[in-house]
Amino acid sequence: MTNDELYRLLRAKYGFTSFRPGQLEVISKLLNGQDVLAVLPTGTGKSLIYQLVGSVVSGLVVVVSPLISLMQDQVARLNYQGEKRVAALTSQLAFGVRQHLLNHLTSIKYLFVSPEMLSQPAVLTALTTVPLALFVVDEAHCISTWGPDFRPDYQSLGQLRTTLGQPRTLMLTATATQHVRHDIVTQLGVPGAQQVLYSVNRPNIYLAVATLSDEAAKRARLQQLVTGVRGPAIVYFSSKRQTDLTADWLREQTGLRVAAYHAGLSAEDRFKIQQQFMAGDLDVICATSAFGMGINKADIRMVIHYHLPTTLADYVQEIGRAGRDGEPSLAMILYVAGDENLVRNLNELTAASPNEIALDFDRFTHKREPASEVSQVLQYYWQHGADVATVSQLFEKRARAKERELQALMAYVTSSTCRRAVMLTYFDETAPQHDERCCQLDGAPLPLAALGLTRSATPTVTTDTDWVKALSRLFLLNS
Repeated sequence: MTNDELYRLLRAKYGFTSFRPGQLEVISKLLNGQDVLAVLPTGTGKSLIYQLVGSVVSGLVVVVSPLISLMQDQVARLNYQGEKRVAALTSQLAFGVRQHLLNHLTSIKYLFVSPEMLSQPAVLTALTTVPLALFVVDEAHCISTWGPDFRPDYQSLGQLRTTLGQPRTLMLTATATQHVRHDIVTQLGVPGAQQVLYSVNRPNIYLAVATLSDEAAKRARLQQLVTGVRGPAIVYFSSKRQTDLTADWLREQTGLRVAAYHAGLSAEDRFKIQQQFMAGDLDVICATSAFGMGINKADIRMVIHYHLPTTLADYVQEIGRAGRDGEPSLAMILYVAGDENLVRNLNELTAASPNEIALDFDRFTHKREPASEVSQVLQYYWQHGADVATVSQLFEKRARAKERELQALMAYVTSSTCRRAVMLTYFDETAPQHDERCCQLDGAPLPLAALGLTRSATPTVTTDTDWVKALSRLFLLNS
């Protein structure tokens, strides 16, 4: 198709008059039959790329996605746009429903699936019987950052792609260092893939870190920020319990409309909270990293990290949910010396020593059930014929990589110079010249008024009746 034809299709089908940065370039390469790795900033409409290509090329578009909630969001969005030939193949489906879907793939245009589901023989067999228009790996950085010790099925995607006949492939992510990009194309077996790379820099997001004395000071600064900076806002935590407790505390202390969101909530509650936030019925979401992928709310003004993210790449992903309307926004880390040890502790949850790996291999050979979450991960390697020495080396290599990533994050947190320069250097980019709208230098005050981020009105105290009305409105909307 010519560019003129693509623009006409964009207007007619999606109602847009222009492509966002990177979209047209990636679409053109895919329509020319090329595999593409696209690193595009959050909020640039990456999903439109495979939707438009799918509307032009005959066959099924398979989208590999990491989270059920993200799949459900994409299905709902396509349905809203009028596309009914879309489904998510997840573990939440009853066996009969799943089987019916696999038997009627020719009636589906877009199929969302996790790597674990895709690797199931029945699913793979069914997909080999239908022509594929496009094979999409969404959040493709997970191949490098999640695969070895968390979601090892990501490492099988290259072989699964070969089994499917090496279809035209699109790899999408918002952040990827040169090392991660190499991992993606190598593990997927597409070394000749075209790479379309855009800067991770979001100049409208002001970068700041508050170094505080203790937990009490951190809570006080959090309250000061959510009451002093206009919303909406997201506050990230690494603990589900802390998420709940802080949401309750903020609601009581500030009168703001605050809710907690994490994987421990029911799917129905998560959906309702997400919809309330999208509709403007909440001021603040206190969340774990379970909240964010697929969230496309344009007017989020502030992202606060109460706990440190695990890596600088994760941080860029998470703050990218702010300011998608292009207006000034704030990204703030609240740091107390020693917070980095929590990241190390979380990293150790997916680690295994050579002795633990050897014991688990013995458990597997004697056909005993996995004893832990790490043991369940190790099952992948034993089932694929790996030996203890190989797996031990892999886990040791991953532990070293995580420590390097933590050191890169801490270089950003503790920097006394331009933080944006530190961030962009990590992604092999050159930083623009520092100015007063860039980031907070050591000891400098937050320029909230200059950025237009000062909250101008006293927050309205939310009553129980308000919550009932909001939930009732959402129930009617979604029933």
